[in-house]
Amino acid sequence: MILGADVGGTFTDIVVVDGGTVTTAKISTTELQGDAIVEGLDQITGGEPVEAFVHGTTVATNALLEGKGAHVALITDAGFEDVVEIGRQDRPSLYDPFFDRPAPLVARQDRIGVEDVPERVDVGDVESVAVALIDGHVDAERESSIAAAIGSKVPVSLSSVVAPEFREFERTSTTVINAYLTPVTSRYLGALEDRVVGSGAVGSMAVMRSSGGLMSAADAAALPAAVLLSGPAGGVVAAREFAAVLGIGHVISFDMGGTSTDVCRIVDGDIDVSYERTVAGYVCRMPSAGIHTVGAGGGSIAWIDPGGSLRVGPRSAGAMPGPACYRRGGTEPTVTDANVVLGRIDPRTRLGGTLRIDGDAAERAVASVAGRLGMSTVEAALGIVRIAEEVMAGAIRTVSIEQGSDPRGASLLAFGGAGGLHAVSLARSLSMASVIVPPFGGVLSAVGLLLAPPRVDLAAAVLVVDGDLSSVHPVVDSLDARARDALAGAGHVAESVDVTLDVRYLGQAHEIGVPWRRDEPFGVLDDRFNAMHELRNGFARRGDPIEIVAVRCTARGLPAITIDDLGTWARRSSTPPATRVVIGAAGPTRASIYDRRSLSVGDFVAGPAVIEERESTTFLDVGERAVVRENGSLEVTW
Repeated sequence: MILGADVGGTFTDIVVVDGGTVTTAKISTTELQGDAIVEGLDQITGGEPVEAFVHGTTVATNALLEGKGAHVALITDAGFEDVVEIGRQDRPSLYDPFFDRPAPLVARQDRIGVEDVPERVDVGDVESVAVALIDGHVDAERESSIAAAIGSKVPVSLSSVVAPEFREFERTSTTVINAYLTPVTSRYLGALEDRVVGSGAVGSMAVMRSSGGLMSAADAAALPAAVLLSGPAGGVVAAREFAAVLGIGHVISFDMGGTSTDVCRIVDGDIDVSYERTVAGYVCRMPSAGIHTVGAGGGSIAWIDPGGSLRVGPRSAGAMPGPACYRRGGTEPTVTDANVVLGRIDPRTRLGGTLRIDGDAAERAVASVAGRLGMSTVEAALGIVRIAEEVMAGAIRTVSIEQGSDPRGASLLAFGGAGGLHAVSLARSLSMASVIVPPFGGVLSAVGLLLAPPRVDLAAAVLVVDGDLSSVHPVVDSLDARARDALAGAGHVAESVDVTLDVRYLGQAHEIGVPWRRDEPFGVLDDRFNAMHELRNGFARRGDPIEIVAVRCTARGLPAITIDDLGTWARRSSTPPATRVVIGAAGPTRASIYDRRSLSVGDFVAGPAVIEERESTTFLDVGERAVVRENGSLEVTW
């Protein structure tokens, strides 16, 4: 029996797999994330011991977003104390003269410049220290010596360990982020591990990396910058696995939860991976799934701006009080309230099997903005849904069109509690091929945690400008050995070790990660880089010299389970479809209401229809049709 728990802003999703039997639960996220996990664990297992626990957490993300990290000191070379504040010339808001960058995570008085390695370093009254020397990416010994001079009073993050790559600003920023998050993340993971592993409730605990693999809780506590996108990465892994089973080569994952929506492009089984992200305005140079997040979820609040226009999000009602229809004191209208008003969510249902919906409260909340806009409650609800969907459509364009990929040939793989309610309308507006709604869609990110392999990501700076790969091979061999050893230290065997080289045209400012096998000559690498550059940027300068500036190595072990371990889809209910009035794009219509458990492989469902399950709902408008595929996924076309 193994457990996956994904903590979101509104709900904590719990999945337990026991010999082909899958049990799920949705628990409202608690202030202390571990409380909801323990509640769900007790609810599902009844106290039976669990062999392994895999966790997708937002504790590091929340600490960075809310500014609740540690008091940090930075040690760097004299004269480079302000690198973390100077940054680059990138302007996040080019035409906004009032835009301010976020304040550095380390105050000016806590930045210490050193000429040589001192025998002892007094960092003052701080909780964590970042060490980022100007040559830390090629000389780890000096940073290690400074760590020894600091002593063991506080945790120390070294740039030569966290992000051993060139570009001093990005490396320093990432190291400072890691130091800022280490105390809060280590406290949380340590306490949770003591609570569930120490008590004997579970045998072992792992944490999802942002890049789509697992690391031990101890490693995550020491390298929290690697788990900033821990939760969303689980859903992307699951989307990749379900797409592979269905034989779909090009999908865009669409995870719509209560607080936000996360999208990511997956092509031929390869998750788009980014090696640098900006989170809350801070640059983090760590590998992560290429997820784009927007503040549009079921709990996103509808409001009227000073110009009198209806807006939706990014502010969310969260878990408490949540949407008005949750009966927890919320009064502001949300996307979920709009779906209740439109009949797409049954006003008499219990979300997750436990949360009773209040249809009258949803009506009152939406009516509060409808009156100010001079329209009916239904018109306002339709407007809220349309605006939220346009925000989400923009996110899909960001990971497809803006990356040189045409979404018209892709399928939208939708999950999350609200994903099925909006996916078909979104896909149609972007002329996509189809929509896939997998089984366990409401808790798919938690399922993805169990499908993710143990993973180690390592990188090293190089500089190759003459096409001679002989200097790359020893670096790759060293990273390969270190990655395998790291997996072995966590009790896993490396099933695969993949190499990516960061390549650019000579003197170019930005690189592209190009997959490379050690037996491939330079000409193959050159051709592959040019093809990738043309796809992403619309042009290639074939014949121009290229340079290699970094080597990346990824080692993976075996996941806890495969999709086959989730069992086969079979009809589990004989409930015939009911009907109720649902408001679609063309107005009120009587829709068929299906219990998803009553559907069998090969069954067709024609819209207008609502397909309900305990953790999520799928809406089909007029002219849309779904078929149940072999593994229980709904494939929707129009």
